[in-house]
Amino acid sequence: MVQALFVGVLFGILVALPLGDDFFEDYGWITGPVAWFGCSLLTARVLDIPVGYVLFSAIAAGVCGAIVLLVATHWAGMVVALLVFAASNATYDPDSVEEDYDPAPR
Repeated sequence: MVQALFVGVLFGILVALPLGDDFFEDYGWITGPVAWFGCSLLTARVLDIPVGYVLFSAIAAGVCGAIVLLVATHWAGMVVALLVFAASNATYDPDSVEEDYDPAPR
């Protein structure tokens, strides 16, 4: 839900700006992924999940969403990407990470 909120807010901001349809037709291929990763970084920060974990989830979700986008529509791809992102990050278990890990043998 956090990722969906950030993406939704950013979408609202981009639509409100006087960019025009030409901007999204010409630069949507880069604007979308940059926005997706930016929102993912914010989500990692808010949910206190390691950035690497979240970025891997963002890449996996982005690939799945892009495949659906090519077959169906942008909105269907976005829904799939959000679902894959949520499912992937839901597997993070903070209790499985040792905070005081000392790699030096004793």
